[in-house]
Amino acid sequence: MKTWNAVKAAKTGYIVTSILFCAGGLLLFLYPYTAVTVLCYAGGGLFILGGLVKLAGYFSRDLYRLAFQFDLAYGLLLVALGLVMILHPQGVIAVLHFLIGVVILSDGLIKVQTALDARRFGIRTWWLIAAAAAVTGAFGLLLIVNPFRGAAALTAVMGIGLLAEGILNLCVAACTVKTMQGHTPDIIDI
Repeated sequence: MKTWNAVKAAKTGYIVTSILFCAGGLLLFLYPYTAVTVLCYAGGGLFILGGLVKLAGYFSRDLYRLAFQFDLAYGLLLVALGLVMILHPQGVIAVLHFLIGVVILSDGLIKVQTALDARRFGIRTWWLIAAAAAVTGAFGLLLIVNPFRGAAALTAVMGIGLLAEGILNLCVAACTVKTMQGHTPDIIDI
């Protein structure tokens, strides 16, 4: 019962932070002239929250153990990046697109592996995770390369990237986080 509640709480947190990433991405896309310091504080807070949820997910014991398998390192990365964004917003402004691009690209690449693992588990919607991961990773790479001529365009693409990140995490949570009350996750049923 305790394991089931931990997984359910982690999945709920994962979904809530994914929705927050989507909302933040939409706001950046619709309002690309947002003050960068506001972006650093809000984004830093969101990254810290997302990192803490990923850490909680890693320590929960979902049935497939797919959604949270890489979330220890990724959660720590998000918390560290969030703290840097909040504590040193002026120092982060020039490289913000790069940092967010690295976060989005790395999660996209990690989720490609999650999709392939889901396929091996027989999860039929593995392709949805793979497609969302590819799109998300492409936006992360685009932010790293930064071919844009203006801050507004770059901010709008950051918004689309964060929206894609949120959608990717919603797909992963919906497709791979499974719980069975009373099931012992250390035993593989054949």
